[in-house]
Amino acid sequence: MSHGERGPSLLGQRDFAALWWGQLISILGDRLTYLALGGLLLEHTHRGADARYPVLLALLGNVMGAPVLLFSPFTGAWVDRMNLKRVLIVSDLMRAVIVLAIPWTYALTAHTGTTFALVFLLFTCNVFFLPAKSAMTPEIVPPDQLLAANSLLSVAGIAATAVGALGGGWVVDHWGWPAAMQIDALTYLVSVGSIAAVRYKAAGRHATVAAETAHHYLREVQEGWSVVRHNRHVGLGLIALAAVWIGGGFMHVAGNQHIQQVASVPGMERVGVLLFVLGLGAALGTWWVNTRGRGWPRPLALGLGLVLAGLALVAFALTRRFAVFSLAAFLVGAFAAPAFVLTETLLQEGTELAQRGRIFSLRDFLMRAAFMLSVVAAGSLSRAFGGPPTLLVAAGCLVAVGALTLGWGRRYPGLMLVPGGR
Repeated sequence: MSHGERGPSLLGQRDFAALWWGQLISILGDRLTYLALGGLLLEHTHRGADARYPVLLALLGNVMGAPVLLFSPFTGAWVDRMNLKRVLIVSDLMRAVIVLAIPWTYALTAHTGTTFALVFLLFTCNVFFLPAKSAMTPEIVPPDQLLAANSLLSVAGIAATAVGALGGGWVVDHWGWPAAMQIDALTYLVSVGSIAAVRYKAAGRHATVAAETAHHYLREVQEGWSVVRHNRHVGLGLIALAAVWIGGGFMHVAGNQHIQQVASVPGMERVGVLLFVLGLGAALGTWWVNTRGRGWPRPLALGLGLVLAGLALVAFALTRRFAVFSLAAFLVGAFAAPAFVLTETLLQEGTELAQRGRIFSLRDFLMRAAFMLSVVAAGSLSRAFGGPPTLLVAAGCLVAVGALTLGWGRRYPGLMLVPGGR
């Protein structure tokens, strides 16, 4: 079987292609939202000159993560009972309405409180969308193409990040963040149309789910936690992925602050360019995982990637030159990419069909918890010591977790086996 045939054959399948395009467009909307919210906070704090700027960035990160912490432990069991296609469509419809409401409410109140309330609702929709998407993928692609499918979905995220970041930063700085929100709402509506084309039947997957009572429901939630604690594939995936989310939390606060402080004219366009370059690096890393990286044991690929990403983040923290920012962002994207592709596959391969909604919801819960804790830590450290020292702390976390991931492979030799190879 040749690797070169995998990509075209998957994108030639109507159901996967529709899911892929829906994911591409939906993530494009997510990137526009992030940059637009950054533009709103810059405007609200007089181009970041207000001392509240890092505090508001940290608060935004916490508001984005709060719905996952509150609801994800319980929504997974519900998602396992539902028509996944319907969950995706309703989530995107609601996201379109919410992002349209953000500029209107801010213009009405000139206060970030209403914005944060709507952001909370927006990310509550994600609590349902993300596990449903991850649980649906193994049901519409053959098992031997699962890694390739996850790689292509990761490529969709990378492409959306690149286009959304480069174009979104320009739109925010030249047309204003409300225009970016309006474009964002349109992307969610287009995503609805694409996902609607997936031919998905939910009947077969519900046969193994117990009758819906409070006792059974809570037992299903508890079973999901048991898998997270005891499944080695799931444990490896979650440890590696948590490091990337921790790094993202530090970058959200200290990285944004560092970029704006060294810029001659603060704005979101520079952030957009750096996200674009990071996306290019992630594309290279994803290509490697699906080609040469197939022959690498997964703990080795994950651990080395995290260590190298941490070293690249050191360069980002110590420079004031935009060219070095760009090179460091490219390397961070390339070295962190295996964490997204391989952890998705590890969780899908290591769990049963009827449990996947729960596992992916718990994944989202744990990752958002890691993100929020890192945002709080980054906000405190940034106020006390500034952006660069705070980024060095993040780099140290990535290197430490990379070493832990390598040790996880040595502790459980079975994880070092290359899938499909003996």
